[in-house]
Amino acid sequence: MSPRLTLATALRVLGQLRHDRRTLALMLVVPCVLIGLLAWMYSGTQVFDRIGAPLLGIFPFVVMFLVTSVATLRERQSGTLERLLAMPLGKGDLVGGYAVAFGLLAVLQAVLATAFAIVVCGLDVAGPVWLLLVIAVVDALLGCTLGLFFSAFAATEFQAVQFLPAVVLPQLLLCGLFLPRDALPDVLRWVSDVLPLSYAVDAMTTMTRYPDAVGDALQDVAVVLAFAVAAVVLGAATLRRRTP
Repeated sequence: MSPRLTLATALRVLGQLRHDRRTLALMLVVPCVLIGLLAWMYSGTQVFDRIGAPLLGIFPFVVMFLVTSVATLRERQSGTLERLLAMPLGKGDLVGGYAVAFGLLAVLQAVLATAFAIVVCGLDVAGPVWLLLVIAVVDALLGCTLGLFFSAFAATEFQAVQFLPAVVLPQLLLCGLFLPRDALPDVLRWVSDVLPLSYAVDAMTTMTRYPDAVGDALQDVAVVLAFAVAAVVLGAATLRRRTP
């Protein structure tokens, strides 16, 4: 990989996104709207404080997964990837550039969603706010990198969208949001242990309940980051020049 080529790819992707204002608005506004809707639904109760933080990590994860997988597939269908890879640009540079570009958007998205949840919706956080923001950013990066990886297995944009229920929903059901992971049947708990979103939700839950459990949350963040790095490596290894 060349840092210069990776940066050039990232700047090209950001330049394309800058002209797609509708997509940018959806990426940045939708998580805030969903969090605000949830806070409104459970106003006057403790429910929002209990599930608000985990959802703060899940919403950006889902949005970035969908946007990244579809955007990468469109590049391949239009022949852009084939033309780029005909130049001295490695697959690692290409996937790394996409990860950097969408990662920057993920940071902005996580900052807006976290600020909106705390300042506007009144989310009560027991731990340090900066760590809650870090966890939200890492969750969004995870969605971005998984979207890059799974886009290699889709032939159409419709198929790319279908990966959402196939890849994201099982993680959503088993991450501990609806039922504590310790209360799951043994087989489902073992499956939950190897899914990255479980560690993301554990980190968010820890920060909202235990002010002195920074070390435990950082361990979960490290696991999520490891999944994100593995997704980038696998995405580069499985990247195809064009859709058959």
